[in-house]
Amino acid sequence: MLFLIAFVGAAIIALVLWKAMNSGAVEFPQPQRRGLVARPSRTPRVSGPDDDPDFLRQLDEKVRRRDEPPGA
Repeated sequence: MLFLIAFVGAAIIALVLWKAMNSGAVEFPQPQRRGLVARPSRTPRVSGPDDDPDFLRQLDEKVRRRDEPPGA
């Protein structure tokens, strides 16, 4: 008898959890299609310092100055 009560209790808990998971399903709204819409302008791509030729040139000069002997 105790096993029957445990089985029914587990089945009820499983059913409640299953219902709770299915009721919280997220539905994404479908995009609405309208006529031609102007797209927002894109901002210019920001480049990092490793893409900047001036930065690389300055870095190379600093390394060369550091590697030169002090009396040269």
